[in-house]
Amino acid sequence: MPQRTLSIIKPDAVGKGFAGAILAEINKAGFRIVAIRKQSISKREAEGFYAVHHERPFFDSLTTFMSSGPLILMVLEKDNAIADLRRLMGATNPANAEEGTIRKKFASSIQENAIHGSDAEETAAFETGYWFAGYELIQG
Repeated sequence: MPQRTLSIIKPDAVGKGFAGAILAEINKAGFRIVAIRKQSISKREAEGFYAVHHERPFFDSLTTFMSSGPLILMVLEKDNAIADLRRLMGATNPANAEEGTIRKKFASSIQENAIHGSDAEETAAFETGYWFAGYELIQG
């Protein structure tokens, strides 16, 4: 049964013009885009999205970065979507990412790492609901 996950092409990758190439990688890997939207988010929206990290030392810089420019929000679907997307993205630190992964190809640092993907089913459910209304996720 197909699984859904949330992914975000981050402001660094959008700003450098990598969004199309990243979407091509996602498509090539067999993901179906259920919903997609390009938008800018406020620092407050970023803080709500990353609330789980609010005690971490990187919280302020992360939320400032994520609200620094347009990003692409999307809900992706395929069998094993969460694990498969995480594998396709590569390690959080692009220096440690495997060759061929999105972060190895398009990221420049741990923070400016081009793409976000949910890490578990519960996270995917929260993250999808945070950015997309139910009617946006109906099969068309």
